[in-house]
Amino acid sequence: MGNPIDVKKEGQTSKEYHLFFLTWPIFLELFLFMLMGIVDTFMLSAISDNAVSGVGAANQYLHIAILILEVIGNGAAIVVAQYIGSRRMLEVAKISALAIILNLLVGLCLSAVFIFFSGRMMRALHLSGDILYYAESYLTIVGGAIFLQAIINSLASIIRVHGFTKQAMFVSLGMNIFHIIGNYVLIFGKFGFPEWGVQGAAISSTVSRFLTIFVFFWLLYRVMEVRVKLAYYVSLSWQYIRKILKIGVPSAFEQIMYQSCQVVFLYYVTYLGASSLAARQYAMNISMFIYLFALAIGMGTAIIVGQLVGGNRQNEAYIRVWKSAKWASGLTLVMIVIVIVFREQFMRLFSDDPEIIRMGASVLILSVLLETGRTLNIVIINSLRAAGDAKYPVYIGLISMVGMSLPLGYFLVFQLNLGLVGIWLAIAADEWTRAIIMSFRWKSRAWEKHALVKPESSGAA
Repeated sequence: MGNPIDVKKEGQTSKEYHLFFLTWPIFLELFLFMLMGIVDTFMLSAISDNAVSGVGAANQYLHIAILILEVIGNGAAIVVAQYIGSRRMLEVAKISALAIILNLLVGLCLSAVFIFFSGRMMRALHLSGDILYYAESYLTIVGGAIFLQAIINSLASIIRVHGFTKQAMFVSLGMNIFHIIGNYVLIFGKFGFPEWGVQGAAISSTVSRFLTIFVFFWLLYRVMEVRVKLAYYVSLSWQYIRKILKIGVPSAFEQIMYQSCQVVFLYYVTYLGASSLAARQYAMNISMFIYLFALAIGMGTAIIVGQLVGGNRQNEAYIRVWKSAKWASGLTLVMIVIVIVFREQFMRLFSDDPEIIRMGASVLILSVLLETGRTLNIVIINSLRAAGDAKYPVYIGLISMVGMSLPLGYFLVFQLNLGLVGIWLAIAADEWTRAIIMSFRWKSRAWEKHALVKPESSGAA
């Protein structure tokens, strides 16, 4: 079952089909995950554009929460990958159990924050009226149950890093099918259920995640070479925690910075009006499909790099990343062409408002600038983290995202009156700045000294 990478033999060469076997299920899983958001947006657009804007605003905070949860999930996945590479499978089981419990505790804290402070959080974004009502109700329900996503993040990361990406994809497929059916029933009040609108979408999302947890736990015990014992869930190892946090904290902080910048950009957009808010949300939903291939390739490459670095095969890791970057860039360009050619038709799937369609279509043209830089970042930054070099992208992101893109966005939006176009240009400038710097970082091979574990034969930790 699955296609784990065999790193037992010293000097064994990495084969091309490994990336494909790891990546296509990740691609489908990401597609299904994005489809969940698209389905919410598409169904809610039947209620009103204000409902879409409210849910989109709430999702900004939910994205940040999920990134906080990835402190443990991503950190553990990279540590586990390197331990798999060094063939230390007992430690893999212990780290996996530790990651699940730690993430659950963090998730419970975040759930409490959303339950008690969702109203204040949404009003801080300058929202009012129906948009505020929809945003607050959605955030309270979905955010209040974010601890479910905490468990899912840990389980899914551990299963994928073992090479069982296809099985994780099937679980996501089931979750999305249930979610779509739940949306239809609860948003529109079908089969005798009440018509709950936005709240119905939130409840459907929460229930689907709850059911998914049981399937992922069952799968976890099927795929692991050394199974997790109950005692591992209650035993804390500061050695493992330090390694998880060494990768997880910088990785999550970089992503939190990015999403926080998106919240600031969202704040800018609130001054442009409800039509701009809706156009931004629709354009972002469409744009996700452009970099979908890059996300899948980046995640698949990170699994390979982590195992290769853990197996002391840095040369293969170095070559693998450049090949992955070329594949991701080529596929992204194909998607950019499709989106630009059919940009107005895609926008009409979500709205009949000519102004919203015009604004959304105008920023989608800029995908050729934004998404090409984003693609390189996705592949190379994921690989740097997998190699243990997680802090460097944070330092560069702090300069580029916070120090450059936010002031640039303010200038373009409010001084040059470019509206949404100004925000897209500011984000593109940040993506390309970081892409160039990260490319030089990987080429320098400075990441080689950041490996977290050594092969078992060395006896090092």
